[in-house]
Amino acid sequence: MTSDQKNLAPPESSKLKATENQANPSSAAHQSQSPTSAKLTWREQIRENVQIVAIALVLALLIRSFIAEPRYIPSDSMIPTLATGDRLVVEKISSYFHPPTRGDIIVFEPPPQLQRRGYSKDQAFIKRVIGTPGEIVQVQNGQVYLNGTPLEEDYIAQPPAYNMPPVQVPEGQLFVMGDNRNNSNDSHVWGFLPQPNIIGKAIWRFWPPHRIGNI
Repeated sequence: MTSDQKNLAPPESSKLKATENQANPSSAAHQSQSPTSAKLTWREQIRENVQIVAIALVLALLIRSFIAEPRYIPSDSMIPTLATGDRLVVEKISSYFHPPTRGDIIVFEPPPQLQRRGYSKDQAFIKRVIGTPGEIVQVQNGQVYLNGTPLEEDYIAQPPAYNMPPVQVPEGQLFVMGDNRNNSNDSHVWGFLPQPNIIGKAIWRFWPPHRIGNI
């Protein structure tokens, strides 16, 4: 072998290193990975987490605005049906398709006549629908009458201890009352409720645990 041929031949150590690299390509790739690539992966994970949180917040806002929301009962005006401290689910979908019917328990913003008395718009009320547009409501001798017929009300705390002359519910409005008739700031005090003030219908109690169930 000539001296040129000796110089062209790779040393034994180079052959061994090349063989190891061929046998373990992943090891070679790992050695070639730069710190910049790792940083990009970390940033992508952060970006994905932020996107997930943002989507969850948007969905929660949409659900609360258009589908349902939780509510807290701050007073005893709906005893015995609802007690102070009860927590409810108020659904909002049904009001988009049909108006409330007699007997529905609804949550609503204070009507203009209450706002003029100092109630804030976000100070929600909860009452039971008694009269719908066109119906005549009267309270006489401890009995609520609807269109001249006494209502059967097994849900009230006690009969009303007041009288109210007959009133006809105008179009687009409702007559609402609390089940605790003698301790309720309702339509017999301040008049009719405009239907656009309705927030939703109370459908389910989720607190306290021993009272969980439909309303």
